[in-house]
Amino acid sequence: MADPLVCVSLEGTTVKEMLDEAARAGIAGADLIEVRFDRLYLSRPEPTVTENEEGEVTKTMPPANEWPVRDFTDIDVDASITALKEGIALPVIFTARPVREGGYFSGDEAQRIDVLKQGIASGATWVDLELSIKEKDRTALVEEAKKASCKIVASMHDTDSTPSAEEIQNIITSNAEMGDMVKFCGTVNDHQDALQIVEATHALASEKVAYAAMALGNGGDWARLHAPVLNQAMVYATMRNEFRLSDKGLVNVRDLKEAWNLLEY
Repeated sequence: MADPLVCVSLEGTTVKEMLDEAARAGIAGADLIEVRFDRLYLSRPEPTVTENEEGEVTKTMPPANEWPVRDFTDIDVDASITALKEGIALPVIFTARPVREGGYFSGDEAQRIDVLKQGIASGATWVDLELSIKEKDRTALVEEAKKASCKIVASMHDTDSTPSAEEIQNIITSNAEMGDMVKFCGTVNDHQDALQIVEATHALASEKVAYAAMALGNGGDWARLHAPVLNQAMVYATMRNEFRLSDKGLVNVRDLKEAWNLLEY
């Protein structure tokens, strides 16, 4: 069986951080890079430092959705896209995720559509176009992508829960014509949610559709780890390597590759 493409989603909040992370991802074995352009609007706070009775110091960061957000005008879009284009050697998925789907883009929708157009024009290999984009705007973006020979990730992100396995299957199969690959990402709140991802991806393994399915939260990484036998086209990984990363539904790119080797996928 052919391994899915492994995409490392960048988590930097500056162009320099993203370029450094992309370089390390390439060394770690990533096939392509997701540029989360919306993360440039985040302002990373200082960690909270605590010391216990034994003198051990711990630094903790609040979740990203609690970080300060820069104004849209604070980022030079043209210069940032140019620097990212010139500094990343691997194929790129250009993403500017809106707040409604768990992203951090601080401008309005018209500004976001314009940024996506600039990402397409930059020569990105892929562009992520949410299924929730208004039909007129999405049609225009699809036309721009086709002219630029830019592949489309048709994505949906449920930031509250995970639908039933049947609903996930329907989302993916019914939107197969909306892009070159359909991506679904849910949110696991309990074991039942995690099972929905398991059941949906198991059923989708026999479907002739290019898809990537996963969830954030404990158990959401199962579909990533077993993606080769589930006929997934792509797996999203991270460069993060912290304790209990799997509780977040994430997987480090090196750990993912090692798991596939151990499982003989």
